[in-house]
Amino acid sequence: MGLLTFSLNITLDGCIDHQEGIADDETHAFFSRLMDQAGAMLWGRVTYEMMESYWPAVARGEVEAAQAMRDWAIGLEVKPKYVVSSVRTAFPWTNSHHIGGDLRMSVQNLKEATPAGVLLGSGMLATELDRLNLIDEYKFLVHPRIAGHGPTLYQRGLFNTRRLELISSTPLRNGAVVMHYRRARG
Repeated sequence: MGLLTFSLNITLDGCIDHQEGIADDETHAFFSRLMDQAGAMLWGRVTYEMMESYWPAVARGEVEAAQAMRDWAIGLEVKPKYVVSSVRTAFPWTNSHHIGGDLRMSVQNLKEATPAGVLLGSGMLATELDRLNLIDEYKFLVHPRIAGHGPTLYQRGLFNTRRLELISSTPLRNGAVVMHYRRARG
């Protein structure tokens, strides 16, 4: 069974607004490596729609982009993408699949069917999956910024505190730090 790894950009004050992070070759290369290692992507509908509105055009060369961004877009084009939604069932972007029904069972089945693991990149969905104890690892790219606004990580709250074990921390040249944690067991 593959691990479910939650990964996204976050500022020092917990803001997860995608426009607040440093979008350079180094950060795109980091996320490309994560995506390449994973067997599938998992998003909520809102994140999927944000991604589908931009990245397919980058992959097709319709949008001018740096090589690291183009590499990310091309990799994303072929990667299986699973979308949790209760309001939308059709997802036309290449290799996109709907997840509906019982969230716990659907995501558990996805983990079991994906030995290389599943990369989760949606903040609101992460809250729900963490409440269901389904997230195994966290790989946050912490940016050296204080946004002063939201949305923030887990702003809808968890039922109890999550204890994590630090696996590694890696500073990037741009000042961001990759923080890799595993959920503490027991």
